[in-house]
Amino acid sequence: MNKSVVITIVAVVLILAGGGILLSNKNSNSTPSDTAMNMNKSSNSNNSNSSANETTNPTATDKVDIKDFAFSPADITVKVGTTVTWTNSDSAAHTVTETDGQPGPSSDSLDTGKTYTFTYSTAGTFKYHCSIHPNMVGTITVTQ
Repeated sequence: MNKSVVITIVAVVLILAGGGILLSNKNSNSTPSDTAMNMNKSSNSNNSNSSANETTNPTATDKVDIKDFAFSPADITVKVGTTVTWTNSDSAAHTVTETDGQPGPSSDSLDTGKTYTFTYSTAGTFKYHCSIHPNMVGTITVTQ
């Protein structure tokens, strides 16, 4: 089989598998299998780094969506002085209620489409829940 055809087939397979490929000119010294192995190594190292970060670091955002009877994301990190906004995108009413005796959010019942905001003025870890559905929980980590 022609080397160009093999390279093209490898490129299509990698693209369909979610990878990307940059092909240099046809006279490259690398073989299609070399190209595929290099793409696979690169792809694997990037994927493992991003998934490790996602599981160990709370999300950096100031918005929490309430949907499917859960806070999403459930754990976020913000800086002191940040106003966090919760939006009820669920079919049922929910609250945002601090859990651990620290200064924190205390909303009324939020109907679908309603929002609630709370500004965090001190650093620390703040847990909250829905008082209507206590299994719904979240954590706000506030940093300097």
